[in-house]
Amino acid sequence: MFSISVEVCCLLLVALLWGGTNPFLKRGTEGIEKVRSRNFVIQLFAEMKFLFLNYKYLVPFVLNQSGSVIYYFTLASTDLSLAVLLSNSLTFLFTLLTGKFLGEDIGGKQAMIGMLLIIVGVSLCVASTVSMET
Repeated sequence: MFSISVEVCCLLLVALLWGGTNPFLKRGTEGIEKVRSRNFVIQLFAEMKFLFLNYKYLVPFVLNQSGSVIYYFTLASTDLSLAVLLSNSLTFLFTLLTGKFLGEDIGGKQAMIGMLLIIVGVSLCVASTVSMET
């Protein structure tokens, strides 16, 4: 049971890193549409320069990618159906919560009901996985 709880904590951290950085990544890309160049290759490099010299994008990007590294190592010891379910559904939840914290419109009551259903579903899946382990 200890290994399941460690795996679940790692997947929660992954979801937090992915979901918590998504709104910041969105904000960090503001202004990229103003980058213009004469051809595709120069445009690509100009956009990359804009992003990687912009700390408002770079810091969330590095945190987001650290979540990917944790996810990769967690997959070695976690049931794939549990890993995908936890990380992806909770990423959505953390994205909504972070967006709400930053003042974004997340959709009112329907979004709150959706978040509640995600929490209930994930709890049921984790509980069934834990009961199968014992």
